[in-house]
Amino acid sequence: MHNAQKPNLDDLPTARQLWRSTAIAAGVAAALLVTVVWPSEYGIDPTGVGGLLGLTDMGEIKSQLAEEAEADRLMMEGQVEPQSSLQPSLMDVIFGAFVGTAHAQEAPAVAPEWKDEITFALDPGQGIEIKLVMEEGAVAPFEWKVEGGEINFDLHGDGSGNEISYEKGRAVAEAAGELTAAFTGNHGWFWRNRGDAPVSVTLRVAGAYSEIKRFD
Repeated sequence: MHNAQKPNLDDLPTARQLWRSTAIAAGVAAALLVTVVWPSEYGIDPTGVGGLLGLTDMGEIKSQLAEEAEADRLMMEGQVEPQSSLQPSLMDVIFGAFVGTAHAQEAPAVAPEWKDEITFALDPGQGIEIKLVMEEGAVAPFEWKVEGGEINFDLHGDGSGNEISYEKGRAVAEAAGELTAAFTGNHGWFWRNRGDAPVSVTLRVAGAYSEIKRFD
């Protein structure tokens, strides 16, 4: 014998109440999209709330680093010619990872005797890539410093069918540490000057690498 009580129809929400709840939920979702998601992910802030919350800067950093990583990838694959005016669309690629493995930029305990030193200039908008040819597990201490401003960088590697991003940064004046090759291949930096004035960058490296490759 089934004794389950049927719900009272008066207790159920009306169609009008359901529509109103749906409209409220949609409005809240749209507000979060405009005030939180767009600023933090894409740097788009039509209301200004993202700037007040500090989310717009986060989105601009993600978008700009994604542009530069995509420009670097296209240059390495030979799909485009490397040039100072290379500026992909803001929405070309959105990368989830903002910071790679920290060990790549940890300063060595003792300053090494530098094996190579390279100084180069970057005009506004210009980029350059320098990579070390390294065996898996090899370690290369490094330091680089900027004179005249700050630059964006992407420390990454490729080779043996692998790709890796160690660390990225925006508006950085210097860095030092030890680069440990995750696999045999080319490991190094892509820098771009997003400032309004030319800068000079000096890179010093040491350790276990067989060759330095430069891509202007």
